[in-house]
Amino acid sequence: MQSVLAYGRLVARAVLGGGVRQTERREYRLITVSCGFGKDLRKGSGTAAKGSGYGDDACFVAAHRLADVLGVADGVGGWWDYGVDPSQFSTTLMQTCERLVQEGLFVPSNPVGILTASYNEMLQNKAPLLGSSTACLVILDRQKRCLYTANLGDSGFLIVRDGKIIHRSDEQQHYFNTPFQLAIAPPEAQDSILNDSPEAAEGSMFNVEVGDIILTATDGLFDNMSDYMILQQLQKLKDSSYQSLNETVKCLAKRAQQLAYDPNYMSPFAQHACENGLNVQGGKPDDITVLLSVVTESKE
Repeated sequence: MQSVLAYGRLVARAVLGGGVRQTERREYRLITVSCGFGKDLRKGSGTAAKGSGYGDDACFVAAHRLADVLGVADGVGGWWDYGVDPSQFSTTLMQTCERLVQEGLFVPSNPVGILTASYNEMLQNKAPLLGSSTACLVILDRQKRCLYTANLGDSGFLIVRDGKIIHRSDEQQHYFNTPFQLAIAPPEAQDSILNDSPEAAEGSMFNVEVGDIILTATDGLFDNMSDYMILQQLQKLKDSSYQSLNETVKCLAKRAQQLAYDPNYMSPFAQHACENGLNVQGGKPDDITVLLSVVTESKE
């Protein structure tokens, strides 16, 4: 009798154990593609590889066992007037964020922490890299199925579900066309250069679902395309395949580029300029960086 009972307990444990495994939630993942154009068309255009950028913009896409992480940064073009290449600052910032993710030196629920650590590391370099940049980081916690974001300045992101925007970032501006930004300035110019703390970045948390679309971009997209126009372009997305995502992000970036050079188009940037008492019409020529992501469920 004891042997029968023991066998029964073993069977029960095996069945219950199997049941636990069957109810475990699969992890969520992000499939991400990028496209963009530099304002100077000779400097970066088309589809980018990880860690590259377009013009003075920079971006990265990194995968870790805990999370998928991506970011965009827009180098402030005014540094060209001082003989400084703005793309070096934005690129270094994004490359440092990417490295910290790859080394596991981050917490998925704290994208502001990644931004802060990267910026502090740049400050501690023996030869500080001069420049300034906006920044936007997006993290998908694979197990919690949550999206954590940090946005400083006028780059940003939006989340689309069932053809509607259900969440988006807010711009951070000191005043019109002057976004919040991280900066490293020479000692003699520190009082005249805008420099915000990375902790000033706006953070958010959002529960995502399979099929949600996350669009992360610099202001070159949002200044030239309204939400309605962006949604129209996203309707071209047929499925979550790399091919469909790639075709859609190219169409989106190309349309923004076309509108940026249309002198008769009343762009979102021109509308905001008019609201601030400026007589402006047309698109806004600028570097354009677009990361298009879709939430999928792991097959493992």
